[in-house]
Amino acid sequence: MFSRYEWMIAWRYLRARRSEGGISVMTWISLAGIALAVFALIVTLAVRSGFRHEFVDTIVGANPHVSVLSYGETMPNGGSSRTIADYDAVAERLAAAPRVTRAVPVVTGQVMASANGANTGAQVIGIRADDLVRIPRVANPERSQGDIAAFADGVAVGWHLAEKLNVRAGDTLRLISPDGVKGPFGTSPRVKAYEVAYVFRVGRYDIDLTRVYMPFEEAQLYFNREGLADEVQVSITDPEAVDEIGPALIGAAGENHYLWTWKDSAGGFLRALQMEDNIMFVILSILVLIATLNITSGLVMLVKNKGRDIGILRTIGLTEGTILRVFFICGASIGVVGTVLGVIAGVAFAIWIDPIFAFVNYLAGGGVWDPSVRYISQLPARLELADVASAVALSLSLSFVVTIFPARRAARMNPVEALRYE
Repeated sequence: MFSRYEWMIAWRYLRARRSEGGISVMTWISLAGIALAVFALIVTLAVRSGFRHEFVDTIVGANPHVSVLSYGETMPNGGSSRTIADYDAVAERLAAAPRVTRAVPVVTGQVMASANGANTGAQVIGIRADDLVRIPRVANPERSQGDIAAFADGVAVGWHLAEKLNVRAGDTLRLISPDGVKGPFGTSPRVKAYEVAYVFRVGRYDIDLTRVYMPFEEAQLYFNREGLADEVQVSITDPEAVDEIGPALIGAAGENHYLWTWKDSAGGFLRALQMEDNIMFVILSILVLIATLNITSGLVMLVKNKGRDIGILRTIGLTEGTILRVFFICGASIGVVGTVLGVIAGVAFAIWIDPIFAFVNYLAGGGVWDPSVRYISQLPARLELADVASAVALSLSLSFVVTIFPARRAARMNPVEALRYE
């Protein structure tokens, strides 16, 4: 499509000095603008993907993918109970369903945790020791104290909850439940002390601040659930496909049960992330467009300064198509080189974002990242081929489109008018 002499002419124009009618300064400005715009777009897309991946990973890594709960039944005294009596049978049927990796019964409850004069609310999950070690983010946390193998003799506590109560592995923690001992004068709160056997940090602030794991049988006694479970927690091979296997799980659990998935509990966050993603992509796409418009202004100046050369080239036999291709090469080359530089810088920034962010945090004196606000412990970045490809496609397509208009202007220039006053 492009002849060798067309590349030669275009290269001569691009590297020409201003005194020769070239646009070298404008070329560098356009190049830098496109590179920075593509860099910003790739970094933003990488951080966006990292946020979603880290957010979802902390959810599905420390929480069940699906919770199977009971609609409940009416008790003889007129009350209702939503507990599951045949929890082991239900868990066994669910574990046999397609794409299910584990199904475990649990007991849940809300308590007041107290230690060293400090008090805070906590969520207690009663679970068997063999099932706790199969929770990825708890068994392999970001940080930990104690030994998870000692869980049967105590409780496992979230990292920020332990910090708030100033307890470590081996210390004693008191749990206070309002639904405690039933006596002739009503129900009195239940207060019981437990040894902290294990402290974990999954990387999600709200989980680390509230989560307490307790041995399953002890939780049944503590919450008056003898022979009962509150729900059966299910993990599957692909958490993103949780909606697809819903009917199979309901069929395995039975008609008196319903599902609550991780997407139901985190749907608001995911929708907010998706909306923010779309808005940021549109905004940064506008920045890329503004950067590529510098190519147009530079080429317009080049066409104006090279009017005499265009007239001479036309008189010696070059066609309008040849002139168009020459100036298209000029503009497209700037877009391609700027895009390549932006991709290299953006990919490098995303790969080494941890040391870069640590340096920024050091310059700011610390406290740049607050996990209590952002819910995850550090700034994530995740390069996706589709994100890089979309940034490259956007930059190149805009660069090529905006180059066409000044190139057509040069091709349609009348050689007689261009040489009239020469």
